[in-house]
Amino acid sequence: MPPENQRIVKITLDEKSVVRRNADIEHERKVAIFDLIDQNHFSICDMGEKGPFSLHLGIEENRLIFDIREEDDDTVLLRLPLPVSTFRRLIKDYFLICDSYFTAIKKESPSKIEAIDMGRRGLHNEGTELLLERLQGKVETDFDTARRLFTLICVLHIRG
Repeated sequence: MPPENQRIVKITLDEKSVVRRNADIEHERKVAIFDLIDQNHFSICDMGEKGPFSLHLGIEENRLIFDIREEDDDTVLLRLPLPVSTFRRLIKDYFLICDSYFTAIKKESPSKIEAIDMGRRGLHNEGTELLLERLQGKVETDFDTARRLFTLICVLHIRG
């Protein structure tokens, strides 16, 4: 079990990156942040017992930025840029299947909704695995934490 201090205690999204969100997306964002803060494992590799952390996520010049700070937000511990292009196709596909899912909920049979939802979860898991791969050697986290972070990365990509 990881030490209690190796966790995110505060997370913010760069609101400049976001144009607007519909109610479904806003709900997903709130749930992901709540669940992430409630239970997560997060540490910077080679920093030992440092933490807990405040995490700011944003997009700058086609880079996804993980701005990892001390809990009080005063000291930046690691600014980790990741190429957005790595995630672009996957996020586009994820948005398409999410649209299909939200449409299906209104008019399709339970079996059709379940099939679409399975595809949606599969793409989400694929995005999570990709994020874990990109963070390897820099940030240590578990699958559930990375999954919630991937949700927030998707929210950052919404352009209205």
